[in-house]
Amino acid sequence: MKKKILFFLLISGLSFSQQKNVVIKNLPPKSENSVFPMISYSQNPTVENKINTFLQVDQLEHVPGAEGSPFKLVSTGKTSYSNYVYFYSWEKLETPKNILSIALDGEASGAYPEGFSNWKNFDLRTGNFINAKDLFQPNSIKTVENLIQKSIKKEVNDFLNDLKSEKNPSQEILDQISIYEECFTDFTLDGIEYYFAKDKIRFIAGRCANHAMRALDELDSHVVEFPYSELEKYWSPYVKNLLSGSEKVNKTSFNNKLYKGKIDGKYPITVLINKIYDDGSFSAHYWYDKNKKLIEWNGKIKGNHISLTETDYYSEEAKQWILNAFVEADLQGNKITGTWQDYKTKKYLKLELEEL
Repeated sequence: MKKKILFFLLISGLSFSQQKNVVIKNLPPKSENSVFPMISYSQNPTVENKINTFLQVDQLEHVPGAEGSPFKLVSTGKTSYSNYVYFYSWEKLETPKNILSIALDGEASGAYPEGFSNWKNFDLRTGNFINAKDLFQPNSIKTVENLIQKSIKKEVNDFLNDLKSEKNPSQEILDQISIYEECFTDFTLDGIEYYFAKDKIRFIAGRCANHAMRALDELDSHVVEFPYSELEKYWSPYVKNLLSGSEKVNKTSFNNKLYKGKIDGKYPITVLINKIYDDGSFSAHYWYDKNKKLIEWNGKIKGNHISLTETDYYSEEAKQWILNAFVEADLQGNKITGTWQDYKTKKYLKLELEEL
C-alpha cells in the first residue's frame, strides 16, 4: 500500500511540474466575442507552436503570424462553412502529466444561432492532437463504442420510461416522448467529443433534439465517463505510455497531423491534415510559409497512396469549383513524397513533406 501511495504522489508531482510550464493566455485582440486560448510552453517551443497552429487553423481558419486579426473570418461569417463563430470562454482542464485538454465554449450562427462546447486534447511530448481512435487497440474500438452506446441508451430509455409513466401527459410531455423514441444513440468514436480528466476520461455525444426542439430536450448532450482503470485492457500502447507519464512515444495515425516541406524544392509549405473518414476521404489545409494564406486540398488516401485536388475558388457563373492543381503522393513513415501538378500548365513539381 505504501508503495502505491508513494507512486501516486510521484506521478502527481511530475504532473504538476509538467503542467505548471504550460501557460495559457487570451489570443489578442480579445473581445467579448473572441476569447480564445494561446499556449505558451517554454519547456518546448516546438510543441507550443504546433498546438497554437492547430487551434488557430482548425477553429479560426487563420495561420499564426498572418496579417490581420486572427478572428477576421469567424467574426464576419467568411469561413469555409460561411458561419459567424464567436468564442466566449476557454478552460484548461486538470489532466495527467503528458496531456493538455482545453474546453472551448462559444456560439455559431448559421440558419440559427447555436451554442457549442468542444474539447481539444494534445500530447505535450509532441504537440500532436490526440485522436479518439488512437486511444484504443484496433480490435477494441467496437467494444468501447458499444460501452458508450449502452450507457447513452440506458440514460435515454430510463428517462423515456419516466415520461411514459405520467398519467394524462401534457402535449409537452408527448413531444418529449417523440424526441426520445427517435433519438440517435449509435455514436462512434469519430462522432463524439471527449476530454481527459485527472483520473477518468469523459465522452460527450450530441443531444437527441434538433435545434427547433432543443427547449424540450431535458437530457441535452450525453456525458459518459470511465475511470482510466476501467478501460485499461482496451488502451493502445500509445495511450498506456501517455497516461503513465512515460516519455516513450508510439506511432499514431495520419489524422490531424502537421507536415512541413517544399514544393519544387524551393517553396516552403506547411500542411494540416484534417479528419480522415472510414472510406479514406479527407481534406487538408496548406499554406506557403511566405504568405500564410490557407489553401484547401480534398481527396482520398488508399493504403499509403494519397490523391488530392486543389481548388482555387467557386464560380457562381459556372456553378462549379475552379481547379488549381492535383496532388499524387505516397505516405512513407513520417514522410509524404510525390508531385503537385498545375491544372493549367500540366507541369509537375516535386512535393516533399515531413511530419512535424
